[in-house]
Amino acid sequence: MHYDVFNGDADGLIALLQLRLSTQRAQPKDSRLITGVKRDINLLKLVDVAQALSVTVLDISLEKNAEALNRLLENKVEVFYVDHHRAGDLPDSNFLSSIIDTDANTCTSLLVNNHLNGEFVYWAIAAAFGDNMQASAQALAVEVGLSMTQQTLLQELGIYINYNGYGSAVEDLHFHPADLYHQLLHYPDPFVLIAEQDSIFAQLKSAYLADMSNARNAKILVDTDQLKAVQLSDQSWARRVSGVYGNELANSSPDKAHIVVTQNKNSTYTISLRAPLNNKQGAGDLCAQFPTGGGRAAAAGINALPEEILSDFIDCVSKYYL
Repeated sequence: MHYDVFNGDADGLIALLQLRLSTQRAQPKDSRLITGVKRDINLLKLVDVAQALSVTVLDISLEKNAEALNRLLENKVEVFYVDHHRAGDLPDSNFLSSIIDTDANTCTSLLVNNHLNGEFVYWAIAAAFGDNMQASAQALAVEVGLSMTQQTLLQELGIYINYNGYGSAVEDLHFHPADLYHQLLHYPDPFVLIAEQDSIFAQLKSAYLADMSNARNAKILVDTDQLKAVQLSDQSWARRVSGVYGNELANSSPDKAHIVVTQNKNSTYTISLRAPLNNKQGAGDLCAQFPTGGGRAAAAGINALPEEILSDFIDCVSKYYL
């Protein structure tokens, strides 16, 4: 059996979409999907080693899944791993094939786009916009001759798919990422999806606009030259926008770091941290210093930060970006 293991956000989902749509490299295949909400990244352990012949892994940290990866490789399971997060030490195995690039200006879908020689470049551009790789997405869009109107439409699509991945559980989401992936497989050209009446695009757009309207009334915890931190309540809409609202704040003030703090039910907070767009480094390392934290240089998070150390985290971020 083949397994496809992917992050449930725009980048992971669209990376898989490109691979499975591709006829250029004979990529279409039946597989068992393993995915979840965006922050559910310890996914590789869910692969049944006894059943697996091969595994594709997309947009989840190799460092966080090293133990499960080593177990697969020891059992001679072929693994194709593409990612842009903290990787740690790559295993030395003939059964591992990988494309790992932690540069702050790339993402998994852009890496897959290069692997496929741009076969589904429009989808890759949408994913890059969704992962808030604005400059990289725009550069690629210009390279392939897209108009500003087309760029804006792909930007919206990427943002809405990314928005769908956020939540503490799949019950918070509008679509389970696996279901969304299956529906998007019918659209090799994303512009066909965008133009379709009452499509997934239209449904997610309506939901996104409603949730973001709530987010813009968030309580401001800190607002300095270096950092802005806002707090959202323990509600489904807040969990859905925690990441995309952080992206919006980052784009509006590119010289500041931004923290979106979302209240959990168990006296902890979910944290979304965005490094300044003009200084895209440090976010993953900062979050990794705290329990349940991690990510990449430009964007990172903490799943369950204890309430009593929130001020310590904010101080740590503020001092880092002085």
